[in-house]
Amino acid sequence: MANPVCAIIGIGPGNGLALARRFQAGGYDVAMMSRSAEKLEMFARQIDRARLYPCDASDPESLSDAFRRLRHDMGSVDVLCFNAGGGSWSSPDDTTVSEMDIAFRTNATGLLCAAQQVIPGMIEKGSGAIMITGATASLRGGPKSTAFAAAKAAQRSVAQSLARHLGPKGIHVSLFIIDGVIDLARTRKMLPDKPDTFFLKADDIADTIFHTARQPKSAWTFELDMRPFVERW
Repeated sequence: MANPVCAIIGIGPGNGLALARRFQAGGYDVAMMSRSAEKLEMFARQIDRARLYPCDASDPESLSDAFRRLRHDMGSVDVLCFNAGGGSWSSPDDTTVSEMDIAFRTNATGLLCAAQQVIPGMIEKGSGAIMITGATASLRGGPKSTAFAAAKAAQRSVAQSLARHLGPKGIHVSLFIIDGVIDLARTRKMLPDKPDTFFLKADDIADTIFHTARQPKSAWTFELDMRPFVERW
């Protein structure tokens, strides 16, 4: 019997790579998807047998082509982890239309287009999971997060629509509100005075997402926030 397939959009040194490790350890065949083919090759050295599909989450045609190749190689997707994200960090008076556009295309439109690629196969099976990496910015806009917060709020609304539409069809959609700073070499360098307890561990986030994707239908989680125990909120 073939292994279930997990596709992860947005592979980086933090949550993306941790998700790939966790789902592979859990018995899934993993498809790693990101804009940079070079970075995918680098990260793939840490994940045995992962298949690589370079694509741009903000470009519907790029996503469509990547998923077409993925389905040909691996079959239909059982779990989609949408970890792509991004946005500018500027005040409302400095935020450009272009910055707003790319933030929405990556976070909100990208999620919708990626979901549309996996929904038919999930409906045919009567099961599946779409796991979405969100952010606290989706709940409140900061003075320097105009484009990012607006796009993440839109992503949250898309996730709600997906969940309400797909839940009765057996497809679990869940949004994870990440409240804190991921523990990475670059974030440690940016915040050298912060203690270990300040940072969120990517492997711990991935473990929570993995278990949520496998929840029984009688008690599905739609929205779950994660933060270090010392985080003020």
